[in-house]
Amino acid sequence: MTDSPNTHQIRRSLARVRRGASLDRTEAAALLDARGDDLTELCAAAARVRDAGLVTVGREGMITYSPKVFIPLTRLCRDTCHYCTFATDPADLRRQGHGMFLEPDEVVDIARRGAELGCLEALFTLGDRPEARWPQARQWLDEHGYDSTLDYLRAMAIRVLEETGLLPHLNPGVLSWEELARLKPVAPSLGMMLETTSTRLHTERGQVHYGSPDKDPAVRLRTLTDAGRLNVPFTTGLLVGIGETNEERIDTILALRDQIRDYGAIQEVIVQNFRAKPDTALRHADDLPLADYLATIAVTRILLGPRARVQAPPNLVDLEECRLLIEAGIDDFGGVSPLTPDHVNPERPWPSLEALRRVCTEAGFTLTARLTVHPEYVRAGEPWLDPRVQPHVNALAAGSGLARPGVRPQGLAWQEPESGQTLGRADLHVSIDVTGRSSDRRGDFDSVYGDWEQLRKQVREASAPVRLGGDVKAALAQAEADPQQLTDDQALTLMTAEGEALAQVTHLADQMRFDRVGDDVTYIVNRNINFNNICYTGCRFCAFAQRRTDEDAYSLSYDEVAERAAEAWDLGATEVCMQGGIDPMMPVDGYTEIVRAVRERVPGMHIHAYSPMEVVNGATRAGLSIREWLTAVREAGLNSIPGTAAEILDDEVRWVLTKGKLPTQKWIEVVTTAHELGIPSTSTMMYGHVDRPDHWVAHLKLLGRIQTETGGFTEFVPLPFVHTSAPIYLAGVARPGPTLRDNIAVHAMARILLFGLVDNIQTSWVKLGIEGTRTMLRSGANDLGGTLMEETISRMAGSQHGSAKSIAEISEIADGIGRPVRQRTTLYAPVG
Repeated sequence: MTDSPNTHQIRRSLARVRRGASLDRTEAAALLDARGDDLTELCAAAARVRDAGLVTVGREGMITYSPKVFIPLTRLCRDTCHYCTFATDPADLRRQGHGMFLEPDEVVDIARRGAELGCLEALFTLGDRPEARWPQARQWLDEHGYDSTLDYLRAMAIRVLEETGLLPHLNPGVLSWEELARLKPVAPSLGMMLETTSTRLHTERGQVHYGSPDKDPAVRLRTLTDAGRLNVPFTTGLLVGIGETNEERIDTILALRDQIRDYGAIQEVIVQNFRAKPDTALRHADDLPLADYLATIAVTRILLGPRARVQAPPNLVDLEECRLLIEAGIDDFGGVSPLTPDHVNPERPWPSLEALRRVCTEAGFTLTARLTVHPEYVRAGEPWLDPRVQPHVNALAAGSGLARPGVRPQGLAWQEPESGQTLGRADLHVSIDVTGRSSDRRGDFDSVYGDWEQLRKQVREASAPVRLGGDVKAALAQAEADPQQLTDDQALTLMTAEGEALAQVTHLADQMRFDRVGDDVTYIVNRNINFNNICYTGCRFCAFAQRRTDEDAYSLSYDEVAERAAEAWDLGATEVCMQGGIDPMMPVDGYTEIVRAVRERVPGMHIHAYSPMEVVNGATRAGLSIREWLTAVREAGLNSIPGTAAEILDDEVRWVLTKGKLPTQKWIEVVTTAHELGIPSTSTMMYGHVDRPDHWVAHLKLLGRIQTETGGFTEFVPLPFVHTSAPIYLAGVARPGPTLRDNIAVHAMARILLFGLVDNIQTSWVKLGIEGTRTMLRSGANDLGGTLMEETISRMAGSQHGSAKSIAEISEIADGIGRPVRQRTTLYAPVG
């Protein structure tokens, strides 16, 4: 065989592979052209990487597969991919005697017959949002009582769980953050092929993804990212040979590697070869050559490393070629069905399991059945597996996390936690801990937060704090004349001021405070009630959250919450602030019932409850829009919401801080919707961790824009990061909180940037202590927040400044700097 044009680059790249060196984009792309002996060496190297990974996880010599049935819920799709024969139109379905969707009984019948044949997985295949394109799909859903295709999919997944015991794997295409959260409780795993990151194939007329809105690479990557943040075991992969270049193919693999490293949720990467189909725009295109395919598999394995699961479908090559797939580094054949065809590639029948097992044996491997969710996630359990589907997985899983040999699925009940007077299990009804807890971190510290080393790398690679040597005098003059017209650079100049310049910024902020609200220092008599501490979100700064199985987990009943509110009312409180963890076993109407219980027990109490994260969780679980859900909780008695869960309103920062938290845009949607409904909120910013001063400026300006539009913020609360017990600090990622200079600058600039928009700047005595709080009162703040009576979250993070203060202690803070003190309501009206 003659050398390819880049033979020298291929061999240089192979030399790096032999040394175990990492490959850059150019080196990896060159290897895709490896042929002959070079391809043989490349595949052998990939196989060694695969073998090392299998040894590490205790599956040496195993090639896995999933015994499954394919359930084509609907073949309608709003996209028009030029190579697809799965998607069709309503007229064609009618000609074939089919409905727009499979009927519920048809779905269950397929699953039941699969279970009888030993299948363990029900793979739901369907097009993206067909009702957005086809009125016939919308009509069918309306007639059957479903709001959307995804609602119908969810309902059918539940029926399959309950009536057959098969584990659903859902492939509905592009999903939003809320949609992923709504589907996670009914399926151990979900999936969507990334296919390619080539924008060219999406934007250029005549290319395979042109005219298909769901094939925008950015949209598909966002789905992968959100799945990672929500701890959803996710299947994805690349489709090879659809017109992409070698460089674009490598970009796709590297994008998948980034997802694996950042979030750890990608349970398998499918490398799928293009096969031309009749009656498509690509019917005359050549199939991907086998050598190209093998090189791509091998490079994918090498780039993704030993921990990744790399899959190739056994029906898209000839049976004798399956051995070459193994030699190229795969460790999984994906789903193989004894009952249903591959509906996406119906012209390619499945090989028999006996034949596939023989191929594996000849290659020195054992073909082993797994579940739809890969063993690593089965063994880890929660938070990867929702508690509502965990029993169904446990019924089929061996201790290794693979399928239990000889197991036959049987239907098991699935249900949301029932309504009632409890928020969780009876054995979790314990008193709120006010002294401490027995462990300094949750039990799954090493797994729930993702790859700490990757996070450390991200933070190291982030640009250093931006400090401008701008004209402080000019920026101050602009701030005094019209702070709303400060440019970003001017605001950053003031935010990073030091020494005398900072003193001038502080003086201006203090004067603005006096001009706007006078000298009074306000406070509220309130009680914090953290009604549970069970959470699977995985915020990396939070030392409060526990798993349900952890020793220090607790959950209060509705009556216990109401009793604490009544105690507070008797002690003179005018507000209760209620927040909790994101517990997947909380009843669907739990949030509403907490509010109702408090309102019935203490009619005059102001109920300030539920962060935007809790709002989205409640709405998602109930299947309601944010507006509908907030309206219902308001009718139950809610008065206002805390603007927490904001952290830093910049997605790049917040995804280092959190794993599973709602995106910035969703936080904005919640607070603006609340304001439109007449539900005011606070606003917050947690700072001093992995953020920079330019993030603080952008965050404050964003809050200012929201306030200009809605007028719904009652106050702004700067929250200094408390590092002591925070996981992100213990793992060596975050810095140990803000400096005194940072605290002064943030409080002062909050007053300046929000001047005329948000009158009240609160300072946290819980986090800053008495002297620190007094300093902030001299730097533009005017409010001390609440007496709290109990405060758990900051204390668990390591705050040393107590969890409650008497009115006399609150007053003494202001007295110490000669300022009058005044009690207020939540909405800043005087009391008494």
